Amino acid sequence: MQQWQMATLGDAALDLATVAVPTPGPGEVLVRVNAVALNYRDALMIDTGMGLPVKFPFVPGSDMAGEVVAVGDGVTRVAVGERVVNTFWDRWVDGEQAPAGLKVFGGTLQGVLREYAVFDEASLVRAPFTLDDVAASTLTCAGLTAWHALFGTGRKLVPGETVLMIGTGGVALFGAQLATAHGAKSIVVSGSEDKLRRAAALGVTHGVLRREGWADEVRQLTEGRGVEQVLELAGGDMRETLAALAPGGKVSVIGTLGGDTLQVPVYPVLLKRVHVQGIGVGHRQGLEALVTAVDRHGIVPQVDAVYDFADFRQALSHLRRGAFGKVVVRVSGPVA
Repeated sequence: MQQWQMATLGDAALDLATVAVPTPGPGEVLVRVNAVALNYRDALMIDTGMGLPVKFPFVPGSDMAGEVVAVGDGVTRVAVGERVVNTFWDRWVDGEQAPAGLKVFGGTLQGVLREYAVFDEASLVRAPFTLDDVAASTLTCAGLTAWHALFGTGRKLVPGETVLMIGTGGVALFGAQLATAHGAKSIVVSGSEDKLRRAAALGVTHGVLRREGWADEVRQLTEGRGVEQVLELAGGDMRETLAALAPGGKVSVIGTLGGDTLQVPVYPVLLKRVHVQGIGVGHRQGLEALVTAVDRHGIVPQVDAVYDFADFRQALSHLRRGAFGKVVVRVSGPVA
């Protein structure tokens, strides 16, 4: 089989290598990987390793959809022929408190940019019936991150509320789609008028151009109330974000495009009784709930572009430029 791997960090080290197909052991599952969705984290792992103890040769990529082709002794969660997606973390099954020492695919564990991969059966969830593998591969990180922020921890989104998304990447658009499906309104903030037009075509309630004072427009759109939830995907200076938030609202900090330090003004936090929470994707139970919601509501993830397996470098370049939704690599033949 073929896999993308690195002998050291950096784009120049990426190599399409041929290795033996692995064999599943007890409790393990061999999956033919059909599609891999990319995250900006994958580019950071390739560039720097993100401070993790990377083992070389290193296979990047954390999100896949594929088909079970063999199972080891004792496997009961999935069967040969079933379509599956993987979890982001290896052992976080449920609960707000994640177990200590979690490992992540494409980080402290080898990644999924390969034609076949072995998983512990606990790291797999049946894919949605309503999505093909390209779309299903986007659930592992981006989809689950948005779901966990809105419904998995802290105050839950309820119908009639408004969610604010900073940006138009995969998590932001998932957040808007989930909000709409659950009877809430969505506002997307972007520095691109073209992306705001595309977001409107997806059913986003309002688009706001990112410029100085954009929180004023958000408050006007909510009749002065502000939004109940924010998916904060930029980070950095959060003054505008908090200005757009309703009293008692929740900010889920997800991204770091504005740098690795948050600048949070104290008085709005105190006066509005703000809830600020960090989101590190989510647990397996949340992924199963997301799959159910996708099938029930007919949610179709926004995929900006699909690249062939041999063209992973071009897909990575697209990811670095910024995508409207997700960039996906098709791995094993045509995706059903």
